[in-house]
Amino acid sequence: MALTGIQIFKLLPKTNCGECGSPTCLAFAMALAAGKAELEKCPTISEDAKAQLGEASAPPIRPLTVGTGDYAVKVGGETVMFRHEKTFFNKPGLAILITGSMDDKEVSRRLAVLNELQYERVGLNLRPELVAVKDEGDKGRFLDIVKKAAATPYSLILMSADPAVMKEALDIAKEKKPLIYAATKENAEAMAGLSKEYACPLAAKAEGLDSLAALSEKLTSLGIKDIVLDSGARTVKAAFSDQVVIRRSALQSKFKPFGFPTITLPCEMADDIMKETLIASAFIAKYAGIIVLSDFAGENVFPLLLERLNIYTDPQRPMTTEQGIYPINNPDASSEVLVTCNFSLTYFIVSGEIENSRVPAWLCVMDTEGLSVMTAWAAGKFVADTVGPFIKKSGIAEKINHKKLIIPGYAAGILGDLEEELPGWEITVGPREAAHIPAFLKNR
Repeated sequence: MALTGIQIFKLLPKTNCGECGSPTCLAFAMALAAGKAELEKCPTISEDAKAQLGEASAPPIRPLTVGTGDYAVKVGGETVMFRHEKTFFNKPGLAILITGSMDDKEVSRRLAVLNELQYERVGLNLRPELVAVKDEGDKGRFLDIVKKAAATPYSLILMSADPAVMKEALDIAKEKKPLIYAATKENAEAMAGLSKEYACPLAAKAEGLDSLAALSEKLTSLGIKDIVLDSGARTVKAAFSDQVVIRRSALQSKFKPFGFPTITLPCEMADDIMKETLIASAFIAKYAGIIVLSDFAGENVFPLLLERLNIYTDPQRPMTTEQGIYPINNPDASSEVLVTCNFSLTYFIVSGEIENSRVPAWLCVMDTEGLSVMTAWAAGKFVADTVGPFIKKSGIAEKINHKKLIIPGYAAGILGDLEEELPGWEITVGPREAAHIPAFLKNR
């Protein structure tokens, strides 16, 4: 049984040091009891207290990892129903389906498309991560496809109801730590044995939430800790409702049989890839851990990746770029110097336009706590009193043989004060819009 906030508080050091992010130990205890904090954030707690508080500090939805390496997918670990309450942590994995009925050419195409559909955005590589290989009754063909998929860097989902076939597939792909799909009421013991033998996560599939809860409890009693839930619903309305009920039961009711991430299969809910995409978009928002689509194409994967990025970005913490000096187009001592904020989107737009201009330049990125230029200026974080000292301490003066600085057009109001902060420097107001930077630089 989970401990109350007061019970947790009694085991804390009561130093009120604030290093955990909460103002007092009592506030931290309350957050811990609500599943909105992690025990590891307390730097002074005793080992004995850690042991007693282990259950209370565990996330209500167990985190687990499918796969290994760069394409490993961590799911679960969520603590809130809505991202604005705190944040969502582990974005859902996107999987492409390969079945035993597909010929070698189609299998190769589907494996290759994961490498092709990768997008650089605000410094991140957006891409799908998983291949789901489905057994359709031809064991030899299934195992042959598993061999090909296991030779790629992608994480795997092995789909077969036959434990004997699954064992052979795991012998091939065990190093990839694939998701075993799926344990059912009929094969639960055998699949649980494979999960333990190969140390792989196991999907539990049932028809309806009551049956799923019973199956989850059975797998837990068999010693399986890493479980992925499939309620068996294959209509949008039922599957969406199940996702909400499972999340709410885990977080609000502390119902342990549903305290695991989920898998959804839009590939079995529609016969058109764009319809699947619409369904998948709903499950990215609420609340799938893994989403399996019948195929990937740029027009359906890219919007899903962007949606996933937006939803699984902490709304309370802007995306930032590290403060520093960034050389663009191989600048030298006579090259232009520009300054901007460290909001990631601003940095990548500005740096991209400088790169497009083909004019060598130094871009000084100042820490504004992730605020854009206008917002940082309004908040007093991109003003002469902060920009001036930053330029002095940045080291840019050692890289150039002049004292010329270009500031963003939206910060034109700081020009006079900045000239006082940087005596001897020639301060120029640049364009208000990044799109005008190439012409501005070429005409200087």
